[in-house]
Amino acid sequence: MEPILFLDLQSEYRELKPEIDAAIQRVMDKSQFILGPEVEDFEREFADYCQARHAIGVNSGTSALHLALLALGIGPEDEVITVPFTFFATVAAIHYVGATPVLVDIDERTFNIDVNCIQAAITDKTKAILVVHLFGQPANMDAIQAIARQHKLAVIEDAAQSHGAEYKGQRVGAIGDIGCFSFYPTKNLGAPGEGGMVVTNNPEHARTIRMLRDWGQERKYHPTLRGYNYRLQGLQAAVLRVKLKKLEAWTQARRSNAALYDRLLRETEAALPITIADVRHVYHLYTIRHPERDRLQSELASEGVPTAVHYPLPIHLLPAYRDDRYKAGDFPVAEACSKSVLSLPVHAYLTSSQVERVSEAVCKLAGRTETCPR
Repeated sequence: MEPILFLDLQSEYRELKPEIDAAIQRVMDKSQFILGPEVEDFEREFADYCQARHAIGVNSGTSALHLALLALGIGPEDEVITVPFTFFATVAAIHYVGATPVLVDIDERTFNIDVNCIQAAITDKTKAILVVHLFGQPANMDAIQAIARQHKLAVIEDAAQSHGAEYKGQRVGAIGDIGCFSFYPTKNLGAPGEGGMVVTNNPEHARTIRMLRDWGQERKYHPTLRGYNYRLQGLQAAVLRVKLKKLEAWTQARRSNAALYDRLLRETEAALPITIADVRHVYHLYTIRHPERDRLQSELASEGVPTAVHYPLPIHLLPAYRDDRYKAGDFPVAEACSKSVLSLPVHAYLTSSQVERVSEAVCKLAGRTETCPR
């Protein structure tokens, strides 16, 4: 019996090995290792995929967030509204520019920002809303955009987990002012290393970000901005170009696996992911909730089912990001989710029989009102 893997990067590579090896050899032959034609081609292809006018390759998703904030002129004395339930790079990037993160709670159905909490967090220092499309599901962009227009705020999309996700037919990343993607190896579109992308429909933002990622220069040795070494490598871009062609097929496989979980687990005591109307969820993670999460995770591991917790602590309770403005209990939904979430395998190489094996184990261990359906 094949072991169940939480992530299967080896199968991904084996399927695409001839194309990936050829792409790597192409870069080696041209010896253009930093930026260059592979990066330029990937930028055009990814912009088209996101339905955006501009895409700028960078060395990580965190760098993408950092440069997005800088391009919008956000800095010290400014405030940026975001969520406490996310990977901490979201908040770290706000600190990088000297601004202040202002946290608001999340919607327990979607794990995304609770739009009903945003208005109360806005002050005369607020400059942007940094929206996280968590686990592959888009946030409520109509409500967020309406609030942003009312208060003249920028909207940055942290789409690190949501390549190809859609909100009312629009690809995430190109809905707000600037969108930020990560190509960390575990992502739905992952590089063989680090990588990121900024997408925007604003040509001035694109120009500024292109300069900032490459030491602030448009002409070599003549920087006009104080920039950074955030350039995307040619090898990463070449491999990502190969994988981008498979992303839609991989996304459909993830969505099929998620739909099968939805059917097989509907009678358990675990709370299943909820997809809101008019969105395309791409299931970077299939995350359930259970009141005895730690017990369930341990017992599933003993049954050969790997799982992961995303995330065990909300931002305001992490030692590195503790803030005197916030204390335990301030964000009850985020805190409750951090104690109960558990991600099941959902990757594109998971077979239907493996989904059934995971589901049988969850049914047995999570509790149910009746026998789980088959």
